[in-house]
Amino acid sequence: MPVMNFRIQWPDGSEANCYSPSTVVSEFFTPGERYAVEDFLERSRKALHIGSERVREKYGFACSAAMDQLSKIEADAERFMDEPGAAVTVIELG
Repeated sequence: MPVMNFRIQWPDGSEANCYSPSTVVSEFFTPGERYAVEDFLERSRKALHIGSERVREKYGFACSAAMDQLSKIEADAERFMDEPGAAVTVIELG
């Protein structure tokens, strides 16, 4: 199963390297694009759940690393939920 990493920049300028067990994230994110925090969260949830399910289909169990990554994204995003216009930039997919 092809793994894909994606690098993001939070509204405060900090960066994070994120993991997906599948290339499905390329269907949800475009490098260089900015996404409102809420939109980024929704896209992350969809992409990482799909990736986890693809692992389940192939190996018989869900991908705990994808769910761990989603939990980290959700926790980090919480810091910016009350900031109007806060956006996450997808720096690269790879």
